[in-house]
Amino acid sequence: MTSVLDFTDVSVVRDSNRILSGLTWEVDESERWVILGPNGAGKTTLLQLAAAQIHPSSGSVTVLDDTLGRTDVFELRPRVGFASSAMARRMPRDERVIDVVLTAALAVTGRWNEEYEDVDVRRAQRVLAEWKLDHLADRRFGDLSDGEQKRVQIARAIMTDPELLLLDEPAASLDLGSREELVTLLGGFASTEAAPAIVMVTHHVEEIPPGFTHALLLAGGEIQAVGTLDEVVTSENLSSAFGLPLSVTKDGARFVARAA
Repeated sequence: MTSVLDFTDVSVVRDSNRILSGLTWEVDESERWVILGPNGAGKTTLLQLAAAQIHPSSGSVTVLDDTLGRTDVFELRPRVGFASSAMARRMPRDERVIDVVLTAALAVTGRWNEEYEDVDVRRAQRVLAEWKLDHLADRRFGDLSDGEQKRVQIARAIMTDPELLLLDEPAASLDLGSREELVTLLGGFASTEAAPAIVMVTHHVEEIPPGFTHALLLAGGEIQAVGTLDEVVTSENLSSAFGLPLSVTKDGARFVARAA
């Protein structure tokens, strides 16, 4: 068992506001985690720490055996795949889809005069095919639907074969069909032996893909529950975290939550 993330008594404070408080958590390379919690719980901040985008105010964060504050984050970040709406906004709208994915090989956004090896081009083409995007390779990124853009972002995040994959609300704003297509693709990917450790933030238990193994429930910047999916995603735990009586049921590998 190899740890890819290790948080020890981690707190994050911004402008005197405590975003995360005393968080201790560990992720193994074989695990696929979902981070749940209401708005303002600290979910995105937690993911930014895992992506080495920010440092903790106190405590220790170790990512892929490198401790933040004691390592060169510019060498660490390429080993972590990170897909988020913020990253999508950095993509030139007129960039071809194939180039959005290909430029991940050099950790740049926007194709310019850089040269890519044939192996990089072939991998970008293969990743697009795996995420059912190969027919869109020459389309402009800005012309894609929300669902297609989300999948392109994930394809870009795994282009470099990362050791850790972080997904910040990948199904947010998608319609039912696009959401279910993405959840199915994510579930298939998460279930393969070749997949890295995955941490995904979501607001909705319906978006948890099959193949995910663990959950961390946050509220008010603190851990409310942590463990396997079935241990954490319960009516009692979610009702407490969201401040509303909720009924959680399970249909096969999928969860559903409704007001009780």
